[in-house]
Amino acid sequence: MKIVAAVIAHETNTFSPLSTGLKHFGPQGPRFGDEAYQWVRAGRRSMTGMLAAAEQAGAEVVMAVAGNAQPSRAVDAEAFEAMAEALCRAVRQGCDAVFLELHGAMVTSHLGDGEGELLARVRAIAPDLPIAVALDLHGNISAGTIENCTTLVGYKTYPHIDIVETGRRAAETLLASMRGEIRPKLAYAHCRMMPNMLRMATDDGAMAELMAMARQAEEAGALAVSVFGGFPLADCPDTGMSVIAMTNDDVDLAQAICDRIRKAAWARRDDFQVAFEPLASTIGRAARIADGPVLLVDHADNCNSGGTQDSMDVIAEALNQGLDGIAAGPIADPEAVALMIEAGVGATVELAVGGKTDFSAIGGSSGPLLLTGIVRVISDGQFTVRGPVFTGSVINLGRTVVLDTGRMKLVVSEGRCEPLDLAMFRFVGIEPTAERYLIIKSKIQYRPTFGAIAKAVLECNGTGFASLDYGKFDFRRVTRPIHPLDAG
Repeated sequence: MKIVAAVIAHETNTFSPLSTGLKHFGPQGPRFGDEAYQWVRAGRRSMTGMLAAAEQAGAEVVMAVAGNAQPSRAVDAEAFEAMAEALCRAVRQGCDAVFLELHGAMVTSHLGDGEGELLARVRAIAPDLPIAVALDLHGNISAGTIENCTTLVGYKTYPHIDIVETGRRAAETLLASMRGEIRPKLAYAHCRMMPNMLRMATDDGAMAELMAMARQAEEAGALAVSVFGGFPLADCPDTGMSVIAMTNDDVDLAQAICDRIRKAAWARRDDFQVAFEPLASTIGRAARIADGPVLLVDHADNCNSGGTQDSMDVIAEALNQGLDGIAAGPIADPEAVALMIEAGVGATVELAVGGKTDFSAIGGSSGPLLLTGIVRVISDGQFTVRGPVFTGSVINLGRTVVLDTGRMKLVVSEGRCEPLDLAMFRFVGIEPTAERYLIIKSKIQYRPTFGAIAKAVLECNGTGFASLDYGKFDFRRVTRPIHPLDAG
């Protein structure tokens, strides 16, 4: 048995100013062939689980392409076409099945729906080819995606700790169908709502209730039930929460499951929204908390949602209100990094940090922050994630510097990465458990690591292109009506 496999993954923030070219899908662009295969095998991706299932089945695997880019604006036509052609070329050469790790919220600059287009092209080459797809919980699922795959499974956790398991389940279900043991049938329901990502955590609240319903349906016999919170910053027709159920040769049952969960989601639609507190009030509350570490989560500038990771508004407000004992970062500012490296470890410098992005499209920001401090550490920016989210990933922030202002230790880097692990501070000599305040740019992924050591967690509504304050964005392509953009 020959399987063609591919990773083509991007969570598109259509409002982000950050470009998404071919070079962004890997160290020097996407990986191909054996290099791609070995990269996937060494990681903890959905495709890692898919490959394990393929190997157990004794299949030959051709890894056509493996490309994964950080969230940013719509994928360039050149980048999409290069990766799509690599996949299609491998399929044309003949295979018995296709395994795909996609995201579910890819938007291309020239065609719109990335996943639906990709699957349609594969299906056009081989109309009866079995296709397994693994997706992120934040996918905005299109009809084209549903119509052109055989099995589909999405993550059930946010923070994402079931990534490998998701891929394995999608692959094993497909392999069972190829052996004639089952006949997968898919059904779909859009929930007509855009949940706030801060309320998509699957361990509490309304999202936990929906995931429990999905698991109950699986325990009752469904092959897989996936609830997609959606990615609200992708302004496209399919944006929003959806449900996909997969059953054994019973499409009516699959549709009934989808409709039941959709109705439950709609009944709790207001529980998926957030009332944002003014930033000054949030920092004021932080100042009154006696014991630390107090975690200040700057969710609006989260790079894993398309943020530029250089907004200084939360840090500026914390300093303005007299907070002390702060560790913050990383702030992406290659210019500041270069100046501090030139000055050298131990040097006292005065320079403008962060705020280099033009935030005027979303109301503006405080701009760069003029800081005086000592350069304490210069690092190559590389470390390995040891925590439960993206375990084993090797992070490369580019050259990274610690600036110590006395009241604050600030990590400044050339590259961007969400603080997934306490190693984000420890690799440059900062012990996060010893700090009074920690300022990080994240949404939910921090919970198993930074959340576990925090005495208090405050969500800060700063400035950034990853903001979940929908009023800051001009939505034009989302299918209306949809909650909460429209009444009802």
